[in-house]
Amino acid sequence: MNWTEITAHLAETWPVWLVTVLTLYATWIDVTELRVPNRLTYPMILAGMLYHAAFGEGWVFGLTGMLVGLATLMPLYAVGGMGSGDVKLMAGIGAWLGMEVILYAFVVTAIVGAVIAIGMAFWGGEFKKHLAQSFAILCEWKSGMSLHEISTVAAERKPRMKLLPYGLPICIGSLGYFAYAGMY
Repeated sequence: MNWTEITAHLAETWPVWLVTVLTLYATWIDVTELRVPNRLTYPMILAGMLYHAAFGEGWVFGLTGMLVGLATLMPLYAVGGMGSGDVKLMAGIGAWLGMEVILYAFVVTAIVGAVIAIGMAFWGGEFKKHLAQSFAILCEWKSGMSLHEISTVAAERKPRMKLLPYGLPICIGSLGYFAYAGMY
């Protein structure tokens, strides 16, 4: 590939590279601080939507990507299973790359998250404890408890659980999907 071809390719793929850099940065913060800050997620969402409104596929593309990104993790956030920063990070990825990409990235992210969570439980020697807690959570959901009640129980349980900074599965899953799909 010559310099002209490289620059032409980068001109086409720069949104994916930007999302990659922002996702890596969000992951580093999440792993070190157990949070994904608003100072990163809100501008990411807004910039993605504005980019598509002005130069991309149109404002609907960015908006639907953002909404689908929110919807992927909102149920887990609603019951206290993760922080809002993780949800907003998915929304930011969706705002930049659209509904189809964020759906595929979410599926890979969920698989990666499950594998990491199981690995953490085994590695820490607490697999049975975490399996029992997972079963209790499923029973709570099936029992007809309200979201508020489930969230309250989850908040009480949280200090006894090993926390997974979900930015890590988001990063591995999303970037892995981008590479698999040939988006770079």
